[in-house]
Amino acid sequence: MKFFYVILIAMSALLAGCSDHMASPHPAGAAAENTLYTAFTGRSPKTLDPTSSYASDETPFTQHIYEPPLNYHYLKRPYELIPASLAAVPQAVWLDAKGKPVLKAEQAAFSEYTLQVRPNVKFAPHPAFARDAAGTHINHALPAAEIDNKYSPHDFAQQGTRTLTAQDFAYSIKRLATPRVPSPVFGHLSDYIVGLKELATELKTADKTLLKGLPPTQRDKPFLDLRTFDLSGVQVVDELTLKIRIRGVYPQFKYWLAMPFFAPLPWEAEAFYAQKGMAAHNLSLAHWPVGTGPYMMDVSIANRQHTLKRNPNYHGSTYPCEGEAQDAALGLLADCGKPTPFIDRIVFNLEREAVPLEAKFLAGFYDLPEAQRGEYGSAYLVSIQDATEKGNVLKNRNIRLPSHVDSSMFYTGFNWLDPVVGLGKDAAGQARNRALRQAIAIAVDMEEYVALFEADQAHLLQSPVPPSLFGYRAGEAGLNTVIYDWVDGRAKRKSIDVAKKLMIEAGYPEGRNAQTGQPLVLYLDIMGSSQAIKAQYEWEQKQFAKLGIQLEIRSTDYNRFQEKMSKGAAQIFEWGWNADYPDAENFLFLLHGANAKAKNDGENASNYQNAAFDAHQSQPSAGMLSGGLSQTRQGPQAHHATRDGGAQQAQPAMCRAGTRTMVDHCFTRPGAHERAPAGRAVCPQDADRDLVPGSEVA
Repeated sequence: MKFFYVILIAMSALLAGCSDHMASPHPAGAAAENTLYTAFTGRSPKTLDPTSSYASDETPFTQHIYEPPLNYHYLKRPYELIPASLAAVPQAVWLDAKGKPVLKAEQAAFSEYTLQVRPNVKFAPHPAFARDAAGTHINHALPAAEIDNKYSPHDFAQQGTRTLTAQDFAYSIKRLATPRVPSPVFGHLSDYIVGLKELATELKTADKTLLKGLPPTQRDKPFLDLRTFDLSGVQVVDELTLKIRIRGVYPQFKYWLAMPFFAPLPWEAEAFYAQKGMAAHNLSLAHWPVGTGPYMMDVSIANRQHTLKRNPNYHGSTYPCEGEAQDAALGLLADCGKPTPFIDRIVFNLEREAVPLEAKFLAGFYDLPEAQRGEYGSAYLVSIQDATEKGNVLKNRNIRLPSHVDSSMFYTGFNWLDPVVGLGKDAAGQARNRALRQAIAIAVDMEEYVALFEADQAHLLQSPVPPSLFGYRAGEAGLNTVIYDWVDGRAKRKSIDVAKKLMIEAGYPEGRNAQTGQPLVLYLDIMGSSQAIKAQYEWEQKQFAKLGIQLEIRSTDYNRFQEKMSKGAAQIFEWGWNADYPDAENFLFLLHGANAKAKNDGENASNYQNAAFDAHQSQPSAGMLSGGLSQTRQGPQAHHATRDGGAQQAQPAMCRAGTRTMVDHCFTRPGAHERAPAGRAVCPQDADRDLVPGSEVA
């Protein structure tokens, strides 16, 4: 799953000369290269540091450069974990309070996983590993003059590598607790990994001592060597063996081992990047990752271009030889046993506006519009169905658009810290704010939204748990009774009159403060500000206007949006969440108070707090619902931009577009799993456009 977008698909780049009407944006000679071209919009990813990276625009990089302990089988459904940087998938051993093995889950105080590291795995070349004849690291104590003209790890003459060890996994797990790099999953995982909370306290004290006397704005900070600190729940047995002990029985833990948070990280990289002068040149893990995966960063020009190239030290993997029953007939097993990755380079170019990007894609200059987004396919499907001029072009160019139900959700969230739409100061205030949130949730007609802006390619959710996940409740049993009534065998949105009565209870009859007569003005924070989404937000303003509420739209780029969310500065916001792993817990933990974004840098973006819910989620066996996904092929882990889900009664969020019926990414290839012959231009009119199996939208 980690190489979901392009690694296991053979394709050639769209090349210069393909269009009669547009100059190629690619360098001369691109026709002879085995390169995939795609784009990113807005700004460059905020961070590629595996400890903190948790956004969908970052995963095309992190999941190709880092290699977690486990991966997902590329074709099998239900999803099956397979070894990645490990030699085998670890199994839990249940232990009692004294550490002795037990046979029954109810007797277990702990679970222990033994990780056997794959032997002879090496990190990608990097100056952090370079040593002299005596074995001393030659790039760890560089004078400032040596760094002044360096803007990339490739600018350093001496490069090196070393073999992966169990210590590298231990280092990455300890790093979840470091105060230097806030981890969005620390609050959740510290409930399970033994000693992680205690380590965080110890590291905070040590870091404070280390930084004493330094200006708080200083970007270059002394190396905080995590090797010198112990984590009681992690034991390095030998060079290739690691044990992780967690509290209670937590079957979902194995899914976390398939995420970049647990990818091995070399201490040498942190020591190298901690040198004075590095931060000023953006030399850090946030911009130049170091991993054992199939690719490495080759070019990183902020807000312009990022390029991945093959990691020459990659240990290798092969294309699967089995999958679902129909895969052989679909040609998905034709490359059985062939070494991967198939592609030599992946080039991401900045495209600020959607219209030029789409034109270049249709002209044949991009293989994918955007690697982590599938909305383009949905729009193309509508064009084909409506028989528009664009639709005819798409059909003539053999663009095929199969669809699937995506395990994700999109929603409008209320910030629990806000005095107007949040929790409220006292019982009376809480009742008023709850009535206001519920009135808005009823008034915003999401059925109309889906018809207008999603082309009916979406499924409205009644809770944070999407269909195809075990625990999802369909029909009347799963009805959100705050917003809907069950009428004639289906959900029917409550009338606007109900919403207006709630506005009176909230103290805002006809949208005005009952005491002052002032109009109620609310603020919606969004990411992006293109003309393409203008109509959508004008529609939303009209929805709020049904209640007399004036809605002001505040748009920023995605990186700035994330910063505002981290500070709890938004009042109402829109965001989304894609499944990290095939379990309902991955959506429910977005409401856990310990994961509050403003307080703990977690993924509870609405900062929702509910004592009863938190108590349940903090229980070691709270996630025992694990049942996986259905047999339907869906991408299990297209990472997200984050948003919290909506509890039915408290209503901290409205699940707006629910799970989309997503059309997978379009890409161009000259034939099934073949690259173009050298020197031949592959043009849209002679290219077979298909899609990456199971790729997902952010």
